[in-house]
Amino acid sequence: MSVVLQSFNSLEQQMLEMGKCARSAARYLALASANVKNSALNAAASALRQNNAELITANLQDINQAKANGANAAYIDRLMLDEKRIEAIASSLEDIARLPDPVGRELAKWQQPNGLKFERVATPIGVIGIIFESRPNVTADAGGLCLKSGNAVILRAGSDSLKSAMVIHAALVQGLKSAGLPEHAVQIVPTIDRAAVGHMLAGLDGAIDVIVPRGGKGLVARVQSEARVPVFAHLDGINHIYVDKSADLEKSLKVIINAKLRRTGVCGAVETLLVDHSVASSHGLPIINALFKAGCEIRGCSEIQKLDARVKPATHIDWSTEYGDAIISIKLVLGLDEALEHIETFGSHHTDAIMSENEVITTRFLNEVDSAIVLHNASTQFADGGEFGFGAEIGIATGRMHARGPVGLEQLTSFKYKVRGEGTIRP
Repeated sequence: MSVVLQSFNSLEQQMLEMGKCARSAARYLALASANVKNSALNAAASALRQNNAELITANLQDINQAKANGANAAYIDRLMLDEKRIEAIASSLEDIARLPDPVGRELAKWQQPNGLKFERVATPIGVIGIIFESRPNVTADAGGLCLKSGNAVILRAGSDSLKSAMVIHAALVQGLKSAGLPEHAVQIVPTIDRAAVGHMLAGLDGAIDVIVPRGGKGLVARVQSEARVPVFAHLDGINHIYVDKSADLEKSLKVIINAKLRRTGVCGAVETLLVDHSVASSHGLPIINALFKAGCEIRGCSEIQKLDARVKPATHIDWSTEYGDAIISIKLVLGLDEALEHIETFGSHHTDAIMSENEVITTRFLNEVDSAIVLHNASTQFADGGEFGFGAEIGIATGRMHARGPVGLEQLTSFKYKVRGEGTIRP
């Protein structure tokens, strides 16, 4: 555990001390070479593999507790680790190590008529606070990305995944120590006391520069409402696929099944299908049959219900619901304009896709849908930093300032200006 090894009179005192340690580590980490950071990441990956059995045991304890608390199958899937997923986590750390170092990148360079030479270069943000639920792999993804981008990080895992997260965190600390980096560069809050979240949202006396929440709507809403520091987050993943009248049916079936059912609990899962009314029978009906065959519940508008009696009626609430389960809502629309209007009205600006073979329609959709990620003839489940080539991500941001879409290495940097003169003065 990377918290200061001393007793504290209160949780607030402990959290403030973690903030001080993180700020100190951030100054050191910002100057660390790419080779040193990569060495720490690779060592952490090795430690994870070595601690495989310990991690599986801890994860089983988390799963049993979640089941006792009544968690559904999708929730358990998000929480569960096995040898394959642990290997994926370790490999992800190695992937991050192989990525170019984002710190010190020259972003722009120019010279003014007075002789001053300007350079804009990428710098770490400083200290990142990450609050997450149920996904223990976030511990490694967040720790690894922050380390590579030169940022210190304070992790706060949910009570459901804390045992698993602590073992993963221990591997990260092993990696830091082996590379000679301060172990406080990656810290984890060692308590399930929810008051710790409040202290982080308050900024730990100026120590935290940005907060990234990963979890349910309740968590993200609280963070966005209470945080006194900037937040990278999305509140909902109400994602759409619009099936245009020119869509290739075979492609559409394959993409829609994957987008909904590959993993129903991820934020990139599609929740609503919008089908052009002119292809209701030729496309809508086969899509409905394929979804039912795959075990998906369907809630549809009255026209969709007429196509298949098994379809349940969709209420107004369904169009703005992130199911996180094998449930989907379907609506017939009168072309692209109605689809765009529906997405703007009910969407969450996260991820939306179009199935179309018409270049004009596709271009309009990609240009006019105001979401962080828009796709053409591809599954919404590609809303993932690893799939973007970022190595990993610490979340999806739907805001319009600084970071948008998968938050990877580049999004975890800021910049500064280096200005060089020759005794230059301003008249």
